[in-house]
Amino acid sequence: MQKISLYDMDRTITVRGTYTPFLFHVLFARAPWRLVFLPLLPFGFIAYGLKLISRGQLKTFNQRMLLGNAPKLSALRPHIESFADKVLRSNRHLKALDQIEKDRAAGRTLVLVTASYELYAEAIARRLGFDHLIGTRLMVDGEGRVRPQIIGENCYDDAKIGRIEDLFAQQGWQRAEAHVRAYSDHVSDQAMLEFADEPIATTPTLPLRLLAEQRGWPIVDWR
Repeated sequence: MQKISLYDMDRTITVRGTYTPFLFHVLFARAPWRLVFLPLLPFGFIAYGLKLISRGQLKTFNQRMLLGNAPKLSALRPHIESFADKVLRSNRHLKALDQIEKDRAAGRTLVLVTASYELYAEAIARRLGFDHLIGTRLMVDGEGRVRPQIIGENCYDDAKIGRIEDLFAQQGWQRAEAHVRAYSDHVSDQAMLEFADEPIATTPTLPLRLLAEQRGWPIVDWR
């Protein structure tokens, strides 16, 4: 039987979110002058709160303001690597890393499933030894420039399930012949947790804690 472990990333493996820290990490390293656009960011959050734009559109708006329209991927790579090092040095639950190692030792296939950009999540997944990465994909044009445009859907909430099913198809895994374990801190991952044979609420927010208690799912604290 194929044994698969699905891990959310932000606030499951990490203590804090990574999306905004990544943008500021790159901004300060490459173009601190772009801080002049900082007063515009609240307008994006207001538009999102009023449901005028989607979560994905909010992410690309912030990206455009802080990184620009078309930075070269080759220019971003050193900062992506240094950001991944920073995350694993100061923004990770050590108990989460221990569980990843236990799952690997048990012969489980490790899949990182995150709403964060694959642009930088790949470097984190690589350092942690994940076998596969599912994340939000950004457009990189023919000149190797990273555009503020998401390919497909923002990998959040129910959108994760479609991507997980795509991975199963690509790898030739049969769901009926697999044992799936899933870890998440947030109720937005309810669909992913329900997809699993063994859903685990990790250092959960209150809504997920209540759902886990209702469903009888294990709850662990990785702080």
